[in-house]
Amino acid sequence: MLFTQRFGVRKVSWGAPKVMGVLNMTPDSFSDGGAYWKSSGVDSTAAYDRAQAMVAEGAIFIDVGGESTRPGASAVSVQQELDRVIPVIEKLAANADCIISIDTSSPCVMREAATAGAGLLNDVRAFQREGAVEVAAKTGLSICIMHMQGEPQTMQEQPVYESVAAQVHKFLLDRIKVCIDAGVDKKRIIVDPGFGFGKMLQHNLQLLNNLADVRIDGVPLLVGMSRKSMIGEVLDNDVDERLVGGIALAVMAVMKGASIVRTHDVAATSQALNMVMAVSSS
Repeated sequence: MLFTQRFGVRKVSWGAPKVMGVLNMTPDSFSDGGAYWKSSGVDSTAAYDRAQAMVAEGAIFIDVGGESTRPGASAVSVQQELDRVIPVIEKLAANADCIISIDTSSPCVMREAATAGAGLLNDVRAFQREGAVEVAAKTGLSICIMHMQGEPQTMQEQPVYESVAAQVHKFLLDRIKVCIDAGVDKKRIIVDPGFGFGKMLQHNLQLLNNLADVRIDGVPLLVGMSRKSMIGEVLDNDVDERLVGGIALAVMAVMKGASIVRTHDVAATSQALNMVMAVSSS
């Protein structure tokens, strides 16, 4: 897929896969919850330093989130989310050589993040909250539409699929149409099949194995499997022991057509994908 996509003031030429680094400004995310907190609240300096390190390690995108979406996670207020993410986005926009992605479902947070310097709106709820599509269109930013069955609080309670790849594909097509009808340019849309969101282990494995069937012509595909429970269930290991499994999944996803890999482990993932591209282009 060879074309250029705009993310705010920046552009990305698709071809070689890109890496998105995870920056969770939350106390309760499944992997790095509380990593950027101190007694008084958010430690924006530590978060900024980590973001800069991920850029140096090869991240093109930094995905900033202020509300955990792990299974069973509690909701936070819009003001809490704003307080967690906006100072970090502003500092990154002023100083870092990266595209800032805001991981949110709140129209208010989308709007404020766009003003602060974000270039990508990344919504696990696929812009289904009231007003989200309209705000996304008004910002003019690129957006990422993700599939999730249910809500974070209940999504792992017996999710059912007849054909997970086919159902995810249809959902993404339907949401793309809604977004385009609301004024979002198709050239600014990315999709994410939502590994781990309302999917049991076998669903996740089938989804990756059939990832080519999820792809949509002319729309970059983002995948995020870093440190997720699907790795732990197969390898029987804890969150901090899932690097090797995550790298294997990232490589497989790129070989099946993914354009962006979202990861906590930027350096290792970047190196692995660079090797894949070296072989592919030889």
